Amino acid sequence: MKTVQKGFTLIELMIVVAIIAILAAIAIPAYQDYTIRSQVSEGPVLADGAKTAVAEFYQNTGRFPLNNGSAGLAAALSIKGQYVSSITIGASTGLITAAYGGPKASTKIPTASTLVLSPITNAGSIAWTCKSATLKTNYIPSSCR
Repeated sequence: MKTVQKGFTLIELMIVVAIIAILAAIAIPAYQDYTIRSQVSEGPVLADGAKTAVAEFYQNTGRFPLNNGSAGLAAALSIKGQYVSSITIGASTGLITAAYGGPKASTKIPTASTLVLSPITNAGSIAWTCKSATLKTNYIPSSCR
């Protein structure tokens, strides 16, 4: 009688392990970039309230506020999150700066990193652009690129 062997050979198992290792080598860096991008996106979310305050101040007075207090916002260091350490309104320019470095921020985000939102006035309306000189381009939210 002939017995039929069942199961996988060692070579087949090694090929499966190699394929899993290759997939993990590709997926892990992509996931790390995704986590850093999600941390950086906290800046524009926290800045939304400041954008509204700056726009209202501009509509009422015709100029930009001098600081957080004149725009009716809390102090810069009071507006923070897990990855953002402060939201600051620039002196009479309307620039809103999100500074990164919160308690849970990734070490891949440099401690002095900022994302700057700039107002552009046009016939009574305000549009916003954003840029960063300190964050890597692939970490900046897609709306800012």
